[in-house]
Amino acid sequence: MSVNQLFQPTQLKRVFFFILFDILISIVTILLAYLLRFNFDIPIDFLESMFKMMLLFIPLKIIVFFFFKIYFIAWRFFGLSEYQRIMMAHFIAYMTFTLIFFLWSDYFSPFPRSVIIIDLFLSIFFISFLRISKRLYVENSKPIYQGKMLILGTNESATYIIKSALRGEIPYHPMALISDDKNTVGTYFSNVKVYDQLSIDSVIEKLAIDTVVIAEKLEQKELDTLFTKLNELGIDEIKIVQFFQDDKPALADLSIEDLLARKPKDLDLVSIANFIVGKVVMITGAGGSIGSELCRQVKLFGAKQMILVDHSEFNLYQILEELNDIHVIPVMQSVRHRESLEAIFKQYRPEIVIHAAAYKHVPLCESNIYEAIQNNIFGTKNVIDLSIEYGVRKLVLISTDKAVRPTNVMGTTKRVCELYASAVPSQNTEIVAVRFGNVLGSSGSVIPKFQSQIEKGEAITVTHPDITRYFMLIPEACQLVLQAGSIAKGGELFILDMGEPIKIVDLAKKMIELSGRDDIEIEFTGLRAGEKLYEELLINQADLKTEYDSILVSQDKVVDYDILSKQIDALKYGNELEMLKLIVPEFKHNIVIGK
Repeated sequence: MSVNQLFQPTQLKRVFFFILFDILISIVTILLAYLLRFNFDIPIDFLESMFKMMLLFIPLKIIVFFFFKIYFIAWRFFGLSEYQRIMMAHFIAYMTFTLIFFLWSDYFSPFPRSVIIIDLFLSIFFISFLRISKRLYVENSKPIYQGKMLILGTNESATYIIKSALRGEIPYHPMALISDDKNTVGTYFSNVKVYDQLSIDSVIEKLAIDTVVIAEKLEQKELDTLFTKLNELGIDEIKIVQFFQDDKPALADLSIEDLLARKPKDLDLVSIANFIVGKVVMITGAGGSIGSELCRQVKLFGAKQMILVDHSEFNLYQILEELNDIHVIPVMQSVRHRESLEAIFKQYRPEIVIHAAAYKHVPLCESNIYEAIQNNIFGTKNVIDLSIEYGVRKLVLISTDKAVRPTNVMGTTKRVCELYASAVPSQNTEIVAVRFGNVLGSSGSVIPKFQSQIEKGEAITVTHPDITRYFMLIPEACQLVLQAGSIAKGGELFILDMGEPIKIVDLAKKMIELSGRDDIEIEFTGLRAGEKLYEELLINQADLKTEYDSILVSQDKVVDYDILSKQIDALKYGNELEMLKLIVPEFKHNIVIGK
C-alpha cells in the first residue's frame, strides 16, 4: 500500500478518526470538569470515581453517538441540523449516565454530581468544535474566485450557494444578494450584503458583476423580463438553481426552456395518481419524446405494470434502461401490425392505453404520404379497435394542434384519428383524445435544431418572419394528458391551454442572446410544404372549460361511424389526398414552398 493510499480518506477511516478523538476529548473534559469542580486540586478520594466515570461513561457516549449516526455525517457541511443532532445525542447519553449513577450511587461514591453538568457543556463545546473545525479549514484554505457573482433571492438556496462558493466548490465570488423583501435589505448572509431589487442596475455596475445566479422561483413572464434586463446590462452568464444533491447547489445555465415554460397552476396530482395507481398501462410510441416522458410519469404515479410498445430498438432500449423496473415489459413492434399487437393485448390485458405512436414530422409525412397514413391512421385504428375488443377501461389518444384546419398530411391524419376516436362504438371503453401544441426540446423540434446551428456557428434558419407556434414543457404536457384522461367519460376531445403563441424569430433571437455570441445571423428560408404561419388549438370557439382551467373540452360534432369507416378503408386503394380531403373537408393542402 502506498503512502497516498494510506492517507486517502475513506468512510471507515473517518469513523475511526472521530471515535479516537471523541475518546481523547471525553477523557480531557472529564478531567477538566473535576479540576473546575475542585478548583484545580482534586482530592485523592475522588480520583477513583473519576476513573470509573471514564471507563463506564465514555463507551456509553460512543454507543449513543453511533445510534444518532454522528459518525456518518459529512462534517465539511456542518450546520444547525448537525449541531442539533450532537446536542440531542449528548443529552441522551448524560441522562442515561445520570440514571445509572442514581441506581448504583454506592459504586461511584464519593462522586461530585455537579461534574456531570460541567462535563456536559465541555463535551458539547469541544466535540462540536472538532466537527466544525474541518469546515472552517476548508472555507479558509481554498483560493477564491474567478467570476464575481450576484445572487437573486435571500433563501436557503442562496445560503448554500454562498457556502459552496466559499468552499471553492463553484468558481464564483459572491459579491451581493438582491431581495424584494424589505426586512432583509441591508442585512448580511454569510458576510454578503443584501441590496434592494430596485438597485440591481447600480449594484451590477458598481461591483463589476459578470455572473448572476437566480436562487428563487420566478414566473415565466418575470424570468423573461429579468433575462431581457440582465442582457441589456451586459450579463452573459446567467445561472439558475435547479435542485440540490448531496447538500450541494446544482447550478445550470439559464435555458430557453426556462424562459418559455408555462407551468400549469391547476395540476391535480391526486387525480392523476388515482387514475394510474395499481393499473396495467400500455404506452405506444414509448421511446419517443412524449412517450418516454409518459412512461416516467406513469411509473411515478404507481402503475402495477407497464407495457411499452415502440418499433425503434434504440428508443425502446433507452427508456427501458432508464426505468430499470421488473414490472416494465418492452414490446418491439409497430402498431401497424394488428396480429402482433393483438397478441400483446391478449397476453397482458391492459386497463389503460395511452397511444402516442405517430409519425409527426411534417416534411417527412409530405414526402411519404402512404407511410404516414398507414402508421398514423391505420396504426391508431388498430389500437382503438383492439382496446375496445379486449375491454380496456380507458384509451387516451395523443393528438396535435396541426389537426385543426390542417394544411399538411400529418395534421390531417391526426384529425382523422380524432374523428374515429369520437365516432367508434366504444362499448365499455372510454376513449378520449388530447390535443396540444409543440413541446419544448422534443426530438426534431426547432429548439434542438437552433442549438445545433448556434454551436456550429451557422446562421439560424427560420422559415418565415411571422411564423408562430405554441410551446409547453414535456413533463407538464404529459401530466396534463394524464389529468385529462382521469376526468374523461368517453368521447371527449380535450385541448390543453398552451398560453400565447410565440414568434419563432423571437425564439431564435433569445437563443442567440443566451449563447452570448454576436456572430450568429437569422436567415429566412420560406415556408416548407404543408407548413402554415400559425397553428390553432380550437375548431369551435364555443369550446367549454372543464373543472381545470388548463384543460378545455371541444364541442366537436360526431361524424357517422359507418361512413367514416368506409372512407378510411378506401385509403388503402390509392388517391390518398382526395380521400383525406373527403374525410376532412377543412383540409387545405399547402404544397407551395415560399421564399
